[in-house]
Formats: sequence, C-alpha cells, structure tokens
Amino acid sequence: MLDVMTLIRNLRRPTLLARAARFGADDYRRDAVLPRLLKTEKVPRPAAAVIALLDLEAATEAKRRAKAGDYSPARHVELLIAITGEARMLTATAPRAVQAKASGMDAFFSAT
Repeated sequence: MLDVMTLIRNLRRPTLLARAARFGADDYRRDAVLPRLLKTEKVPRPAAAVIALLDLEAATEAKRRAKAGDYSPARHVELLIAITGEARMLTATAPRAVQAKASGMDAFFSAT
C-alpha cells in the first residue's frame, strides 16, 4: 500500500490547476475549509483528511475528464489547495528523516 505522501506525489493535474493550488495553499485555513469540504463538524487529523480529500478530488477529476456539466474548476482548485495544505502539515509534523526527504518539495503534485 502506498503511503499518503506518495499518493499525493503521484497526482498529475493540468498546470493551471497545479499553479492555482500552490498559490492558494499559503492562505489555507484547515479549520474553516475542511468542515465544509468534508461535510463534517469535527476536523480530522491530517492523514485522514488527505485520504478523504483525495477521494473527493478523484471524483472531481473524473468529472473534469468527462467534461461533465456539473464540474466546478473552483471546487477542484479548492480541493487541491486543501490537499497541498494538509500535505504541508504532514511534512511539518513528520520525523526529521521524512522531512529531509521531502525538503524543497513544495509542489506536492505534478503539473501535466
């Protein structure tokens, strides 16, 4: 099974979405965003939040690729911002060996 950071690094999204997420991640506030995105009152721990966000993002990506009428680029960027913010939190709280491996990796997922 892949770890959470590997799942995030394996994401490949269009350059515009990736850039928007990187810019927005600086202003990410998990206490305000996660309850709304995950439809829950209690904010989950970062790893659990990332898993839930990745599931929502995968469904949104499927809508984008299918050119569905209910696809929302704003929501997609919001999900990617949340994933990036949570990944930053995971990296910051990880043991030093993991931090060294992830150092300089601000772009958690790649642009296509």
